[in-house]
Amino acid sequence: MASAPLPLEAGPIHFGTDGWRGILGVDITMERLLPVAAAAARELAASAPAGLASREVVIGYDRRFLAPELAEAIGAAVRGADLVPLLAASPVPTPACSWAVVERKALGALVITASHNPAEWLGLKIKGPFGGSVEGDFTARVERRLAAGGLSVPIPGSTERFDAMGTYLAGLGAKIDAAALVRGLATIGLQVIVDPMHGSAAGGLPALLGEEGASAGVIREIRSERDPLFGGHPPEPLAPYLGQLIAEVRQATAAGRPAVGIVFDGDGDRIAAVDEQGRFCSTQLLMPLLIDHLARARRLGGRVVKTVSGSDLMALVAADLGREVIEMPVGFKYIAAEMLSSDVLVGGEESGGVGFGIHLPERDALFAALLLIEALVEGGLPLGARLAALQERCGGASVYDRLDLRLPDMASRSRLEALLAKDPPQQVAGAAVLEVNRTDGVKLRMGPSHWLMLRFSGTEPLLRLYCEAPDADRVQAVLAWALQLAEAI
Repeated sequence: MASAPLPLEAGPIHFGTDGWRGILGVDITMERLLPVAAAAARELAASAPAGLASREVVIGYDRRFLAPELAEAIGAAVRGADLVPLLAASPVPTPACSWAVVERKALGALVITASHNPAEWLGLKIKGPFGGSVEGDFTARVERRLAAGGLSVPIPGSTERFDAMGTYLAGLGAKIDAAALVRGLATIGLQVIVDPMHGSAAGGLPALLGEEGASAGVIREIRSERDPLFGGHPPEPLAPYLGQLIAEVRQATAAGRPAVGIVFDGDGDRIAAVDEQGRFCSTQLLMPLLIDHLARARRLGGRVVKTVSGSDLMALVAADLGREVIEMPVGFKYIAAEMLSSDVLVGGEESGGVGFGIHLPERDALFAALLLIEALVEGGLPLGARLAALQERCGGASVYDRLDLRLPDMASRSRLEALLAKDPPQQVAGAAVLEVNRTDGVKLRMGPSHWLMLRFSGTEPLLRLYCEAPDADRVQAVLAWALQLAEAI
């Protein structure tokens, strides 16, 4: 897949919904990264809660080009801020850094990653002492520190390394009964095919299910080797990038051994799945299943937190179980804030990030995968059949899709933003708009499980189009209408 032309000038250093990201060699350079890391480290120290005496800052990184080297380099920036860097010994999922922060009672973490963005991107995520992403007011203070200048001089030296991946997997393993999951998968005749998309979650799920899983033949992994180009596609868990996984799941089912495909994004904090028939299942379908499993089967308490782009099925399942639903803007940091302030059962977003009140205030794809397998074992059905039964019980059978439209320039974006703000459409593809929701972007509701949302990306020059409708034909009609609207501006 051809990459977009590189910009000729670096963009401003600005933190989006989860971190600062940009083009490696253009936006992300050593000269720019070291001051950002120093400012972030100093702000972690300045904002530390009362009683937290640690001087440690955890440093992690994914499998992208130069990520290990840049992670080691920012250790010098942390030392220059008179703090103690602690570097992961290998590439790790971002949630592993969050886990390490909480376990070690560290000040926070700096993670070199661009998550699901294309291969030419890199970035920096900041995790607070609570284990989740810092909020917008924190990153605003980091940006002010950068603008003030005169931060510190990096101090070269040797950075202590630790087994972040092993520590993280041990923590997850203590939360589940791996042997029971393996027995359950064997009993219902279901195998798990894992696709980490060449990212840093590779090896995690097979390790969690252990030798029992391998010997029972219930789990195997594809695309587990490091590839900084990610096979030519962004490491984002979307159907167009999962051809091999979908084909292998279909082949397994056709051979008489139904399979479920589980996919992680580049830094292991987003999840999606493929059901036994090869249908792509985003968290629009997985989160309702997880809500049902945790509230009904596990009998756990708490509210459900969803982003405004989340499927109506989430609310229908929650209502069936008597659970309150809170709707937030897109960005897991908003969900994390709710998780820190109240009792939350599940919090998630349509793009694959899911967090749990019994775990970290952070999205964690490996832990979500364990709970998904647990839900399938408990229900005794493959994923597609399990979802069909849930939709029949709660209603809300619908189809969802999302398109990303790269805009030609910022002027086009500004014109479209102005139009949507001043005069939002009264009809969408022939259906009257009943409600306009401006929680994040513009969400136009035409009926139950029937809506279109237009939202500009916080990290790329993209317009994201989200649609849920009663059937696939209607989804495509609505998205085609939205594309025509955007391209005509």
